[in-house]
Amino acid sequence: MKVIEKIRDAATEEGKVVFSFEFFPPKTEDGVDNLFERMDRMVAHGPAFCDITWGAGGSTADLTLEISNKMQNMICVETMMHLTCTNMPVEKIDHALDTIKSNGIQNVLALRGDPPHGQDKFVQIQGGFACALDLVQHIRAKYGDYFGITVAGYPEAHPDVILNGVATSEAYQSDLAYLKRKVDAGADLIVTQLFYDTDIFLKFVNDCRQIGITCPIVPGIMPINNYKGFLRMTGFCKTKIPSEVTAALEPIKDNDEAVKAYGIHLGTEMCKKILAHGIKTLHVYTLNMEKSALAILMNLGLIEESKISRPFPWRRPTNVFRVKEDVRPIFWANRPRSYISRTIGWDQYPHGRWSDSCNPSYGGLTDYQFMRPRARDKKLQDEWVVPLKSIEDVQERFIKFCLGKLKSSPWSELDGLQPESKIINELLGNINSKGFLTINSQPAVNGEKSDSLSVGWGGPGGYVYQKAYLEFFCSREKLNALVDKCKGHPSLTYMAVNKEGTWMSNVGPGEVNAVTWGVFPAREIIQPTVVDPSSFMVWKDEAFEIWSRGWALLYPEDDPSRKLLEEVQNSHFLVSLVDNDYINGDLFAIFMELF
Repeated sequence: MKVIEKIRDAATEEGKVVFSFEFFPPKTEDGVDNLFERMDRMVAHGPAFCDITWGAGGSTADLTLEISNKMQNMICVETMMHLTCTNMPVEKIDHALDTIKSNGIQNVLALRGDPPHGQDKFVQIQGGFACALDLVQHIRAKYGDYFGITVAGYPEAHPDVILNGVATSEAYQSDLAYLKRKVDAGADLIVTQLFYDTDIFLKFVNDCRQIGITCPIVPGIMPINNYKGFLRMTGFCKTKIPSEVTAALEPIKDNDEAVKAYGIHLGTEMCKKILAHGIKTLHVYTLNMEKSALAILMNLGLIEESKISRPFPWRRPTNVFRVKEDVRPIFWANRPRSYISRTIGWDQYPHGRWSDSCNPSYGGLTDYQFMRPRARDKKLQDEWVVPLKSIEDVQERFIKFCLGKLKSSPWSELDGLQPESKIINELLGNINSKGFLTINSQPAVNGEKSDSLSVGWGGPGGYVYQKAYLEFFCSREKLNALVDKCKGHPSLTYMAVNKEGTWMSNVGPGEVNAVTWGVFPAREIIQPTVVDPSSFMVWKDEAFEIWSRGWALLYPEDDPSRKLLEEVQNSHFLVSLVDNDYINGDLFAIFMELF
């Protein structure tokens, strides 16, 4: 979706404020991994979009393209990619635009760009563009209306025309006229350069309106995180520093915590004044840091740490090709990025009912499904690589995870047990002690309000329902005992398969079971999560492979623990168990009768 459409939609809701975040490509692999983890946390608060910078002189072009793709398709946030003219012939510009278009991205911030490192002035290269206006015109001419195009606005005029701290009236007016030309050429949104004098921004907006610029103008807010960085950034951008800001910072400039606290206060007060003037959009330059940005939004009442709303039980995709997707198999609930990677390229995505999907073909397992950020890899090393001498030692890892004593699991891309599973964590710990090694679960829910902190989704005003679900590994002996018990409980349906494909089930191969659904005002019933036998058979290969590639490989090659895990992998069954009686059922009672 285009950002401009999101902003226009929000404008129809009285009092609705739209906020967004900017990030830049880190210089190291660890930095990139850390950035994605930080993005994941920040995106949970519901920004309208996030943008990623291009880098001086196109220095991070490939990395920006890679990060943009992951932001849109793995983090699932509407992504706007910066694109500059610096060192970019038309062929490279078109390659970048074609790449993001194929990745389902619809938003571009068109910039002239800063000079490459070591150069003082921008120089047009042969076969390239001279300015952002050329770039806007090119995008519209070649790609029509596909892209939403954002351009930069400079409340104090472009730094190139600021001399001795101020631009002349003629230079300022010329800069405004150029901005209007960019909008007239096809830009539909303006995001401003940072500023610390709110009156200058408000005057800029009024001046834009006076010359006929009618598109939304989004203020760029950069929290002050440390004093030296603040001076460096304002010096580079030639930003005016109000005397009261200088006076407040001078006594605390050597106290980083005090500077950060003042930066949060200043950012909050700036935003309050902007919002009071009827501007309902805020763009936060995060500098890849989250605490100050989130603190400002919390101070404004735009987000709450304890209330993170979910449109679905899983994060809704932003890729233009997947925007109608509203149904997924439950098996990848804890590995959403793996699911997305294995379904990229489908011609259609399930909408309304899983059986509507015409895409039964999942992508094969690749190294990608088993790649982890280094920080998560270290956490797994710390928590799961312990001497394993018996199956009881293996069970102990699963029990500790269910009880919250471990924060990572080889079968999860997420941090810790999810909120709805915490409701049943002691029950989960109990059945793991009996040898049923759980990797996915949800409690039964009968008409809980949709804004419930633990099980809610879909926004306020609705009610959500779900069937109790368990997914686990167990031995053949325990599976046989469980199957016998299921015969006396007709509400229970199960599927079980081992690594080699031996199958046991009391459901037919084409019987899809909705296990989560919601009822909302003026909408059809939504069923976003299903249990599907065909998908289960695809998932089982991944689930079994995690025993070796996700856990055993963390041990040295000749370690006995590694051999034990491979034995479990080869001897156990993967089981999906549903209690279809979500009103009176008790899925866990059957396990109390076993062993």
